[in-house]
Amino acid sequence: MGFEEKAIKLQVKKDKTCQTETICVHAFNDLTYVPPVMFLYLLKECYFHGNLKATKKFRALQQQVCHVLHNSPQPGPATFVAYCLYILPIFGPYCEGFSHLIVSALHRFLKTAATTGDSLEAKSLAARLFLYIIDGFIDHDERIAVKILEVFDVKLTDVEKVLSQLKVQNDCRSDCAKIFVEQYIFGLIESQSYMTAVNLLEHFSIRQSGESFLLKMMEKKQFRAAEKWAMFMGKPMLSILVQEYADRNMLKNAYVIIKKNNLLQEFPDVHHKYKESALKKLAEKACWDVAESKTNGNRQLVEYLVYLAMEAGYSEKVDELCNRYSLEGFFKAKELEASFLHRRFLNLNELVVEDIIWVDEVDGLCKATCNIEGSKVAGLDCEWKPNYVKGSKPNKVSIMQIASDKMVFIFDLIKLYKDVPDVLDKCLSRILKSPRILKLGYNFQCDVKQLAQSYGDLECFKSYNMLLDIQNVFKDPRGGLSGLAEKILGAGLNKTRRNSDWEQRPLTRNQLEYAALDAAVLIQIFFHVRDHSHPADVSERHDKIEWKSHIVSYIDNPKKSKKESNVRKELEVEDNEP
Repeated sequence: MGFEEKAIKLQVKKDKTCQTETICVHAFNDLTYVPPVMFLYLLKECYFHGNLKATKKFRALQQQVCHVLHNSPQPGPATFVAYCLYILPIFGPYCEGFSHLIVSALHRFLKTAATTGDSLEAKSLAARLFLYIIDGFIDHDERIAVKILEVFDVKLTDVEKVLSQLKVQNDCRSDCAKIFVEQYIFGLIESQSYMTAVNLLEHFSIRQSGESFLLKMMEKKQFRAAEKWAMFMGKPMLSILVQEYADRNMLKNAYVIIKKNNLLQEFPDVHHKYKESALKKLAEKACWDVAESKTNGNRQLVEYLVYLAMEAGYSEKVDELCNRYSLEGFFKAKELEASFLHRRFLNLNELVVEDIIWVDEVDGLCKATCNIEGSKVAGLDCEWKPNYVKGSKPNKVSIMQIASDKMVFIFDLIKLYKDVPDVLDKCLSRILKSPRILKLGYNFQCDVKQLAQSYGDLECFKSYNMLLDIQNVFKDPRGGLSGLAEKILGAGLNKTRRNSDWEQRPLTRNQLEYAALDAAVLIQIFFHVRDHSHPADVSERHDKIEWKSHIVSYIDNPKKSKKESNVRKELEVEDNEP
């Protein structure tokens, strides 16, 4: 902000030079003889010339105003702020922000001050200001009007007193305070300012509006306002709200209301449905361990989780849960496969993958490297054990899959890094930095970052050459790699084992196939992209897919190497060959 030794430094341009002048803030040190308009002017100058971002400036000034309210503003701090609020509309675009600032500063001040001595006068001024805002005599935002009522603790009786004074002066209508306020609230409802209307109804303890008002807010999707209104009205209205949420299948909202207001006995089914929906979402994300922990051992929920695993075709998880919780009466793995045939996913045979090779020792590493170097295109992917502890670092990358034309090599990075780090670094560098191999990934930026964090001392993960992220080629990323595979190849990928334990050894056959599929499918999708990049295909009602411009390199020198340029030319020649 620039507050230093109770001074505000401003940068002022004079005679084409920029010099620093200091505005003495004696006015902030002693407000006895400082009128509100001067105070607001100084506040505006502080904000305008402050060198922090808007939010930080607001907080700094809020703290400063709260502090200076202790410095004898006349006739008292609350009254002084009230006068400021009368004046602020003349400050135009600064009015709303400064109104929030000084009202919130007063609120903080009143929490610490024993007494202000001017509360009655300030309350009367605030009530009058509220009426002037309602009638449009003073231009303040409706939210400011609510804040004024709350901070100055203005009640209907205070509004009534001011109305009586104005009647004597023939300066106001003859309605009583409650009718006057209700008419204003009705106008807010008509203009769909529901939250402001609810705040005023709650502040003045007006309970005339009922279920129809709640339903209107629900129809307009003003859920926060509806919840605040129901909380104010009590248990019957809360029950209506929960039922409305349940009918709209907004089970999480219903669950929060049930839990917060102890309504479990009234809505046991809604509570259980929410728990099931939460488990289903976790299962869809393949977070099976988290889902299991969320059951808290409840048999009904565990059985539902088993059903979800059956539906997903995750036979190992079905057996695991049935054994752990002694569940009977469920399909076992072989019976499950027959019931799962209606869900079609890609398999390795369709992708022409002849074998999956597990690489965890030096000879296999060298052979795999030589095989991959003989390919012009390779699919890359990585897996690591999920970490569900909030705020903790991700686990190390466990395996790296590299698919060549007909083989998928799965590198046990944890073991190879431990046993032969130098050989691992050299072999993977030959692959990842090769300008003659086009490396394919999907959202590979995430894998790049994770690999660098896991194995920061290896040079192979610090730079890449000829990398094509398939995700960047397509404009619609919905459904992830599985969704893209379904769109391009006619079937998706079974992602149920995505978040399994990738550090266990040995990996299960299903884990190996899952890992291999993620790398191999990239090559098949690329072949489709390449085949539909010819102008001739456009006439056959295929959209031309541009992919060459998406090839990137993560290298220290951003200039393209001559080898990389030559490889791109070769790719273009091959694409144009009949």
